[in-house]
Amino acid sequence: MNYQISPSLMCLDMMKVPEQLSFLDEKADMFHVDIMDGHYVKNIALSVDFVRQIKPYTTIPIDIHLMVAEPMDFIDNLIEAGADSISVHAEVISSYAFRLINHVRNSGKKVGIVLNPATPIEVLNNYAHLVDKVTVMTVDPGYAGQPFIPEMVEKIKKLKQFREEGNYQFLIEVDGSCNKNTYNLLLNAGAEVLIMGSSGLLKKDIPLSDTWQIMQNDIVQSLSA
Repeated sequence: MNYQISPSLMCLDMMKVPEQLSFLDEKADMFHVDIMDGHYVKNIALSVDFVRQIKPYTTIPIDIHLMVAEPMDFIDNLIEAGADSISVHAEVISSYAFRLINHVRNSGKKVGIVLNPATPIEVLNNYAHLVDKVTVMTVDPGYAGQPFIPEMVEKIKKLKQFREEGNYQFLIEVDGSCNKNTYNLLLNAGAEVLIMGSSGLLKKDIPLSDTWQIMQNDIVQSLSA
């Protein structure tokens, strides 16, 4: 079974960013960068400047997850900073979804849509053919380390069916509680990109080389169970 790993850079040890970034750049498929504005979610995370600073030291795609109230305010600066793909929440773009999606696409970047746990798949109906990735949140957005919402397994299955019936091309990504307790459920439901944070990979008390190997072993074992 094919899958991609996208480490959440918000969960890096900020005292070891250069060495952890270098290690992950050789192992992962893309980098996941959370940007929060303190309005859409009550938290502040990474920034456009962070993307600009790490870009020269990365060879894999930088994938932005915008948890902000006004994503259009960030798009052009992120493109200039070096973002390779930008994902936005469906809940905040209803009045300008096509303008935003087409602007990102016309800039030569990939675009994704993020669905909160309570957001139905049907919001994708009119623009699913235009997006490169759909992210299913398996926790409420805004904070790392939250408990997994089990109802999202069925949602991932429905999203995969939705893609097949519409002959869409987007990847199915999962954000939240990707770890040894959920790998089997998520991958067998149809997940193709796993965002790896504090529960599955980035643990401050264990060397990253060790947690990477543990993660890979856990995934292999879960798929053979």
